[in-house]
Amino acid sequence: MVEICALASGSNGNCYYIGNENEAILVDVGIYFSQLNERLLNAGLDKNKIKAIFISHEHSDHIKGLKVISKKLNIPGFLTKKTYDKASDRYKPDLCTFFEAGETCTIGEINIHSFSKSHDAKDPCSFRVELDDKNIGIFTDIGEPDEIVNKEFSKCDAVFLESNYNKEILWNGKYPYFLKQRIDSSIGHLSNEQAFELTKQFASLKLKTILLSHISESNNNIDSIKQTFSELNGKYNIKISSRFGISEVLNL
Repeated sequence: MVEICALASGSNGNCYYIGNENEAILVDVGIYFSQLNERLLNAGLDKNKIKAIFISHEHSDHIKGLKVISKKLNIPGFLTKKTYDKASDRYKPDLCTFFEAGETCTIGEINIHSFSKSHDAKDPCSFRVELDDKNIGIFTDIGEPDEIVNKEFSKCDAVFLESNYNKEILWNGKYPYFLKQRIDSSIGHLSNEQAFELTKQFASLKLKTILLSHISESNNNIDSIKQTFSELNGKYNIKISSRFGISEVLNL
């Protein structure tokens, strides 16, 4: 049985857990070790199963816990060389393995397929994690889906899917103009509508579970998300992550 959980999801920190009864990995660690430890405990997840940390890009809400968590758990951080070079020195782990987007890394029984994506970072990538005949995709921090993202999405049984903002709320909101432009650009984030269209157009018959993630506190709300995805109710098990705590642990 595969377990997945959003231990943190949002601009204040991101961390995604994927594992089975033997081993697990984390994708991104934008939280501190104390937070990680507490959230794993509350979720009933064993930190000793975690064998590696994979980093999608150098923004602090995805990497700020890497150095300490890698050291505390005595596990390597996996990231691209360009991401490593761009990251703050205080986030760089002592145990480090480099990969290039498009490569597959194997950790025990887990195959981690990396792929490039459109985001305002040096070398942004994301992951499709293959474990026990299940494929779990992490589709966050994507300005717009491209051919690679669409193809990887179509392989998944479950996804952490960004539904960051409602376009109307964003553009009528309090953010400065340059930040609104950045979020709504091709190197920003996925809106509710973009996430819905990605699912509607490219989900395969395998897809059963969607955990909507990286939801903006200021530029989105639960009612907007539910309305956008209402057409898909009953077709998928759709959950909404919280930026303030752990999601439900989902069993695949």
